[in-house]
Amino acid sequence: MAETLPTILVADDDRSIRTVLTQALGRAGYQVRATGHAATLWRWVEDGEGDLVITDVIMPDENGLDLVPRVRRLRPELRVIVMSAQSTLMTAVRAAQRGAFEYLPKPFDLRELLAAVARALAAPAEAPTPSAGELVDPDDAMTLIGRSPAMQEIYRTIARLTTADLTVMISGESGTGKELVARALHEHGKRKGGPFIAINMAAIPRELIESELFGHERGAFTGALNRTGGRFEQASGGTLFLDEIGDMPPEAQTRLLRVLQEGEFTSVGGRTPIKANVRIIAATHRDLRAAIRQGLFREDLFYRLNVVPIRIPPLRERVDDIPVLARHFLDRARVDGLPLKLLDQGAVDRLKHHRWPGNVREMENLMRRLAALCPDDTIGGAAIEEELVEAAPAGELAAANGAEPLAQAVERHIRAFLAAHEGGPGPSDVYDRVIAEVERPLIRLTLAATRGNQIKAAAMLGLNRNTLRKKIRDLQIAVTRGGV
Repeated sequence: MAETLPTILVADDDRSIRTVLTQALGRAGYQVRATGHAATLWRWVEDGEGDLVITDVIMPDENGLDLVPRVRRLRPELRVIVMSAQSTLMTAVRAAQRGAFEYLPKPFDLRELLAAVARALAAPAEAPTPSAGELVDPDDAMTLIGRSPAMQEIYRTIARLTTADLTVMISGESGTGKELVARALHEHGKRKGGPFIAINMAAIPRELIESELFGHERGAFTGALNRTGGRFEQASGGTLFLDEIGDMPPEAQTRLLRVLQEGEFTSVGGRTPIKANVRIIAATHRDLRAAIRQGLFREDLFYRLNVVPIRIPPLRERVDDIPVLARHFLDRARVDGLPLKLLDQGAVDRLKHHRWPGNVREMENLMRRLAALCPDDTIGGAAIEEELVEAAPAGELAAANGAEPLAQAVERHIRAFLAAHEGGPGPSDVYDRVIAEVERPLIRLTLAATRGNQIKAAAMLGLNRNTLRKKIRDLQIAVTRGGV
């Protein structure tokens, strides 16, 4: 007797998506029943049909998320995969809270969906139950913004941890939003009813960190007039966020490792162990593996903290999120009483070409500044350019359109050049070569900007006109009136 193929029930109001899923699942060896209505899907479920459900969130007759707990109550063994074009953190969290097996943002990768289908069908018979507690209102202000694939993966990780209490290590450059991710993990986790306590290791004198973390007894050190509880005690029942963990001194690292291993600590000057009832979330902008190699960070502590790693990409790696982030910050500025401002396409394009060394924090500051100071209701590319130039750190020479800083680019090329000649006889004119490589485009582009006017070019460069002429001749730069 032939083996019965698993049946997948698909619900999506988009006919093209139903067709794509039906074809892909059929090629993968599954039977498929597809509908554009939640009512039809529910009837199939009531009739005992299907081995797995794939449903969209927005359908004409019912929200797919509202359907998930009903399916789970009637048929606990039937897994549900939720899809949505509303690619927000709250969609991912609500899907997890209501008992969805997996959440996939649209547009999705068919290989990823097929892998999720295989996992769902192979999962143990005892299905996870929806988490208890009041669901967060999706209309509440979102702490995390972005629909890029990298941000979607962060949303899904947060959603998967809503019923877990695991230690998390968040890495990312300064200004990327590490504390926002930590708060989201807390607010949507098992300890959301407890306190969220944040402490920045880099902002506290090294000699005070142990007292700040673990508290101290009266007389433990000069000035300790009373017993004082530390951040571990303040965060009891909740989450302790250890920001810039890479700056923690070695002695404090040792004490923190004991807390993670034993689940208890002693205050400075104390002898009685205190039970640690906190979830630890750590964050760093440093390369901790490099710090381990340099002997600056304990390897055993790193592995204790790095149970669930989350990397937040810099803003330049998620360019598609820039327009929605900019508009979000302008809207937030308006709520705070600043004038309503809009961005034209030129402004959006200029924002996308900036490198954002300060990441999301830099963008928020820029948008608030423009909302307060820009005289026009619509912000154009020229206003963005002017503000970015004004805000650039003094002495930082970077290429146009947010390209790699000049010093960094030159250093990279010199390293490569020297490495190519390592171990053998090298050239004897490296200095002249490097200077020529920098001078030639500098003079050529300046002449182009002045349409070949050497007097203006010399003034811009801060050179004597005769000196400029000599350099043009020596560097063999062709000059014509009106350009180069």
